[in-house]
Amino acid sequence: MANVSHPRGDISSHPDAPEMQARYARVLGGRDVALVDGPVFLLGLYCAVSPWILHFTTSQPSLVAHNLIVGIAIGLLALGFTRAPDRMYGLSWAMCAIGVWMIISPWIVGSSPDAGVIWNNIVIGALALLLGMVCAGTAARSAPRRP
Repeated sequence: MANVSHPRGDISSHPDAPEMQARYARVLGGRDVALVDGPVFLLGLYCAVSPWILHFTTSQPSLVAHNLIVGIAIGLLALGFTRAPDRMYGLSWAMCAIGVWMIISPWIVGSSPDAGVIWNNIVIGALALLLGMVCAGTAARSAPRRP
């Protein structure tokens, strides 16, 4: 009878190792920024609930609806990055645009916002811009080169 056992700890000599490596690479599908999906989702969640956390629901009703909608949009982008990364990382630049919009939105959407509202939206916008640039940069680096 043939000895089919392998020494523990060394899988490189296993006959199925190349196939397992190929399957693992195929399942990941270029998920270089998998660690960014979670923070993007949490940022969207915070953006959606920030009017109630900072209590500007009565002083800025238009910004309440705005932050809720933008937060849901950021959260949906994060879920898309997780579910279909090959198709969604092209939308990383949308995260950058949302970040810039969040930075300038207190003065456009709001009516004489106070410093807390302004800083809240600036921080959310800066984080969205930063995370969007990380996603876009990684997606551009891992994209196949065309001759």
